[in-house]
Amino acid sequence: MPITGVFFIPSTPNAPNALATLSERLRSSYGDEAVPVGRWALEHKLMRDTSSCLPASAHAPNPPPQPRYMQFLSLSHYPNHGFIYASESTDQPDTNAPGLAQQPPRKPSTQSGMIMSTIPLPSCSTLFQHFVRACEPLWCHRHTVTAGGTTYDVGDFRVRIGEVRQTQPMARARGTVVEIEWRGPSIASSPLLSPLPTDGDGSGDYADSAVDLSFIPEDSDIDAEYAQTAELIREFWSRFGVTDKGVQEAILVPDVGRELKAKLHQRRQSGWRELEAKRRQKKNEAAALGRSWGWGWNEQDDDPDAGVDLARQYMEIFRFNR
Repeated sequence: MPITGVFFIPSTPNAPNALATLSERLRSSYGDEAVPVGRWALEHKLMRDTSSCLPASAHAPNPPPQPRYMQFLSLSHYPNHGFIYASESTDQPDTNAPGLAQQPPRKPSTQSGMIMSTIPLPSCSTLFQHFVRACEPLWCHRHTVTAGGTTYDVGDFRVRIGEVRQTQPMARARGTVVEIEWRGPSIASSPLLSPLPTDGDGSGDYADSAVDLSFIPEDSDIDAEYAQTAELIREFWSRFGVTDKGVQEAILVPDVGRELKAKLHQRRQSGWRELEAKRRQKKNEAAALGRSWGWGWNEQDDDPDAGVDLARQYMEIFRFNR
């Protein structure tokens, strides 16, 4: 799971997008180091729950409900799954119900108050259509945004530059987005977080591996690495020479690194190798019999959490029309 940063330059009447300018500055700054390696694209959809018709006083003694959001994102460089970012439930207990003791307000389990999930890409589109058609009185489709452009490799960085356009509810230019991905050494991309190799005989037993599990980084190590890499990304971004005060940055957004820390916590548990070996053996046995097991779609997705930090960054940027 590489560490990334996203920068967004809003469009202006005189400059609908800065795609050509940024591409030229990248080539002029890095010359032959900036190597085009392909194209990329994304699609982002934002939904919001329907506002209450009741006045704020009608919810007393509880505070009025806060808006809830649901965001759908697909990225061409993560083709195995789509991303869904949904507001946590903030419903307050009914303190007026007979026999119900006073309870403290429910606190969100995440810093952002949003829950990130990944599901198969076709299912992501199907779920969105379900909310649009079957849940229209409860949820409102606020916008659809697309972006696409060229991908460059520049040393230890991979850079994606694209034009951002809104297609729903009305077509309009939104600006330009730059995604900067650090591909150098990091805990986030170390073999420590990769599935451990097996003997290949279907038993699930692990082969001798160079992966050292004697030292598992702590959460503080992860936070420090993200902060240091964020500075590298900002330094790289400064080479573009963008002075527009309206530029939006998304790097150290709330909950970034959450899944990475959870994986490392799992690795720290005693007996993790044995549990993983049993899980792998069951998967191999089910595959040999042509059966499904576990969550089904995860069987074909080696890393369901891949790209979740990047998805958070894009969803932080693409929150127009909230």
